[in-house]
Amino acid sequence: MMPMHDWTKVAAGIFHAFHHQWISEIAEVLNRQLPADYYALPEQVAAGFGPDVLTLQGDSEEEVERRGALNGIGQATTLQARPQTRFVAETDTEFYRRRKSSVAVRHVSGDRIVAMLEIISPGNKSSQQAFRAFIEKASELLELRIHLLIVDPFPPGPRDPQGVHAAIWEQVAAEPFQLPADQPLTLVAYECDLTTRAFIEPLGLGQPLPDMPLFLEPNGCVMVPLEATYAAAFAVLPERWKRVLAT
Repeated sequence: MMPMHDWTKVAAGIFHAFHHQWISEIAEVLNRQLPADYYALPEQVAAGFGPDVLTLQGDSEEEVERRGALNGIGQATTLQARPQTRFVAETDTEFYRRRKSSVAVRHVSGDRIVAMLEIISPGNKSSQQAFRAFIEKASELLELRIHLLIVDPFPPGPRDPQGVHAAIWEQVAAEPFQLPADQPLTLVAYECDLTTRAFIEPLGLGQPLPDMPLFLEPNGCVMVPLEATYAAAFAVLPERWKRVLAT
């Protein structure tokens, strides 16, 4: 089993190279397992937010049939119901009443964005301004009912003493969240409906990554194989940096 490494041991540029490979692996896997009318794109930009992987829903029936034939999954692929995680939290309905408009976020192709995945990088926490911008944009996307999956492989710092989810949840629900002391890393999936549910799995260094849900609709998700994709990305990291991370 592949453990989660301590990425504070290497420079931000080394993690960036790994990060790029990891998101490519995730996008490739998603495109094999998503229902035929969905597809994933790495490193796009939506409404000023730079997610690592976008999941979009197309409208073309011919494209759905073509991708279904290529993937061998057809249109009968079913989504999984929401899974069990160690922690679950939910907003009240007042959260959505704060929204001032019902602007739809769309990809330039006109296809509808339904979900985003973000792997936190050092740049997201490099300054108060950068961190606040990330939290505000994540909160805005939840208000727009775009499902999110956030993976934070970095321990809490002065800007997020209880992790990135605690900062987001304080913004959207005005409720605190506390990470277990021995599991300082955060994996969190947000399911958006009339309320927003957060499915949180804290993680410790040296522990394998669990699969996490990426919601495409309320109570409908695909499971993202984080450990398998992490291992595939780590396998092509230069040996020099593997040795540093292994110590």
